[in-house]
Amino acid sequence: MPKLSSSAAKVRAALAARGFSFEIRELDQSTRTAVEAAAAVGCDVAQIAKSIVFRGAASGRAVLVVASGVNRVDETAVGALLGEALGKADAGFVRRETGFVIGGVPPVGHDRPVVTFIDADLLVFEEIWAAAGTPFAVFRLDPGALADLTGGTVAEIALRRR
Repeated sequence: MPKLSSSAAKVRAALAARGFSFEIRELDQSTRTAVEAAAAVGCDVAQIAKSIVFRGAASGRAVLVVASGVNRVDETAVGALLGEALGKADAGFVRRETGFVIGGVPPVGHDRPVVTFIDADLLVFEEIWAAAGTPFAVFRLDPGALADLTGGTVAEIALRRR
């Protein structure tokens, strides 16, 4: 196995602890945004499983939304599923709650438990790509494994323009 940065190695360990052995790729180019990640791995932007961390407005708990790279999250829909409104999470909150920096937050391996919601639109693909702990690391996975991997709830959470 290639030597990984400490954050990517933390993700690899979290994957292994859940019985998964997805290969983590650390790249020279940034994967911080969905567009950058798609360009780096040669896939469609929609195949990027972007991780967005919110803060429960009442509880203050971390809420992770794993969404298709082309979708905007419907915060009202996620709040309804959660049972409380969502608030913004700043970089310090994200780092404190997950142990990772914005642009590299993976779907697993967080320092503290996070409530997770998964964009149902990701399930239409044969493969998707997720952050692996740094803004330069990703891993490819079968989207059907995402709920098992994260313990997350799959839901229709993409904002639809009417």
